[in-house]
Amino acid sequence: MMFYFLPKTVKTIKNWFGEIVGYFEQKTTNAMVEGINNRLKVLKRCAFGFKNFDDFAKIALLHWHLTDSLA
Repeated sequence: MMFYFLPKTVKTIKNWFGEIVGYFEQKTTNAMVEGINNRLKVLKRCAFGFKNFDDFAKIALLHWHLTDSLA
């Protein structure tokens, strides 16, 4: 039995089986959301010291080349 030597791998596949099958059926991922989350975290680290959230929101919108009217 090869699976005897890979208990963590088997457990992970069992826990995420629905999501794994969903990817192959629908070809969708959460990569876009993960990318946005990563960019916001980097921006937050660079923006340490902003006095309020409005300034942070404006910098985030500028980072994505958006205007206040779109927010």
